[in-house]
Amino acid sequence: MGKQELPDQGDPKRLSAFMKALLADVRALERMIDEDRLESGIRRIGAEQEMFLIDDHCRPRNMALEVLERLQSSAFTTELAQFNLETNLSPQVFGGDCLRRMETELRENLLKARTAAEALGGGIVLSGILPTLKKADLSLDSMTPNPRYRRLNDAMSALRGGEFQFLIKGIDELETSHDNVMLESCNTSFQVHFQVGAQEFAKLYNLAQAVTAPVLAAAVNSPLLLGRRLWHETRVALFQQSVDARSKTHQTRGLRPRVSFGDHWLDHSVMEIFREDVARFRVVLATDIDEDPEPYLARGEVPPLTALRLHNGTVYRWNRACYGVHQGKAHLRIENRVLPAGPTVLDEMANAAFFFGLMSAVADEYGDIRKVMEFDAAKDNFHAAARMGLRAQFRWIHGREFTAQSLILDHLLPLARQGLQSHTIEQRDIDRYLGVLEDRVRSGRTGAQWMLDSIAAMKGQGTEDLRLRSLTHAARERQKVGDPVHTWHLAELDESGSWKHSYLQVGQFMTTDLFTVQPGDVVDLAASLMDWRHIRHVPVEDNEGRLVGLVSHRSLLRLVGQGLTQPGDGRHVLVSDIMKRNVVTVTPQTPTLEAIERMRAHRVGCLPVVEDDRLVGIITERDLINVSAELLEAHLREATPR
Repeated sequence: MGKQELPDQGDPKRLSAFMKALLADVRALERMIDEDRLESGIRRIGAEQEMFLIDDHCRPRNMALEVLERLQSSAFTTELAQFNLETNLSPQVFGGDCLRRMETELRENLLKARTAAEALGGGIVLSGILPTLKKADLSLDSMTPNPRYRRLNDAMSALRGGEFQFLIKGIDELETSHDNVMLESCNTSFQVHFQVGAQEFAKLYNLAQAVTAPVLAAAVNSPLLLGRRLWHETRVALFQQSVDARSKTHQTRGLRPRVSFGDHWLDHSVMEIFREDVARFRVVLATDIDEDPEPYLARGEVPPLTALRLHNGTVYRWNRACYGVHQGKAHLRIENRVLPAGPTVLDEMANAAFFFGLMSAVADEYGDIRKVMEFDAAKDNFHAAARMGLRAQFRWIHGREFTAQSLILDHLLPLARQGLQSHTIEQRDIDRYLGVLEDRVRSGRTGAQWMLDSIAAMKGQGTEDLRLRSLTHAARERQKVGDPVHTWHLAELDESGSWKHSYLQVGQFMTTDLFTVQPGDVVDLAASLMDWRHIRHVPVEDNEGRLVGLVSHRSLLRLVGQGLTQPGDGRHVLVSDIMKRNVVTVTPQTPTLEAIERMRAHRVGCLPVVEDDRLVGIITERDLINVSAELLEAHLREATPR
């Protein structure tokens, strides 16, 4: 999706012209394959690194354009959100010291990005999902001001016909909705490319599908989203739902989403993928096409196939087929989009080496993967790996079952080693990268497991905001050192520095585990909730979660004092009879000091927290006393010499 300037997408004539160009590109590529015009006999690898830009409190910061201005390098480009950045690595011929050269270039590019970000008062973090992201960060204000992103959002939203719905279940559960595609920007990855010949494409693409699950199981690094502990690689579930443009009718009919693993093996050619994607998915971005591909072919030149590449960039297979041109020659490559960013460059290179090694060896070991493995097993393995990481259970060749850990250690690592050796990769590099991956798998300490273990070790101390900031800060500092994740000690609660930054806004410490009533409930229920939960205020909401009132302990006492009700007296006073209707509220972004002043001015003991007209939390006088105590304790701790 490198096309930056896109004309008006609402012009039917332009969309029709683009569709004709797209079909012409499909025919041209088929002709190029039939006439053997695509590069073969050489293997190249490459990669794209995405990253998060953060402020000095480890929260996302919209500064991509400022960072790019400082970098002044074509190796870097924007992503969907202004708190994301991408760097593209040079293609390498697969052999010799190619992995080490890739690692060196990646480290150099990340150092440049980190230096530019730090000069602006921020930094970078490699993480599949940034733990400190909040829903408020995902508005269109954070979208990169590039026409293609806004038009992609508008097109996806129009096809969807309503809000994007999200439901992901893990240790916790996340159910939410969003009115744009910005939740996709929560994901960052380390995408690796593997160039293949046209005649071998189907066989190697099928192998990529088969080995993706064990590679992912060892690489998971995205267990947290909006404070919830979900899948070990939550990116997989989130990405599918964040750009799911299917209407309810299409979902009911079983239409495949734009993000998918696929439904079957390839039989003969890459054309099966391109034809299917054109047939299944409507054009959402269009551009003017300069020239039909046929004259290029007639002149013996390489056509850019602009329409095909643009449409292909809006269909997100986890293993994507790509057409490209390098040094005047057209080629095909498999883009593996599964690997998350981080935890370190060395971890990423170990993941890439494992994938490249398996792609180079599994065909010799198993032959035609279609004959020894059901596609449904490969697909099920993929989702199991995303959910459970190394704890996943796989159905492998000939239906044999393994844990991810045992399959990798006992079967696949030796194969990957053979595959790298068969392409004359330097032995010291093989030992280095696959050694890191083996140690990680043996220890069970993936990036995801390190995060989950760190959060568990904090045992609920501090606020959620403080725990997530400490986790992100710890990851950032360990990434700078560069030691692989399985050697990291757990993040500690006070690693993020000053505690005060976790109490600046209401949303950082509000109570979200709410007990509420509705207007038609009997007052006895509100009284019982206060008694059972030791609380003095119960919010009143309607069926849609909108705040409509508040019942206080004082109002119940007043009711009893007036003799209108007694426990068990048989009379039914409703919540609507006594609730306060004009409730003083705040939002998650309300500064803490402003909330305190609002409590004082209105002489109230609690403030419901409302966002988008929905009740999302509550703060009370007790919460503010606890905040003061935490800050005082932190201040004393910082002031005490060690």
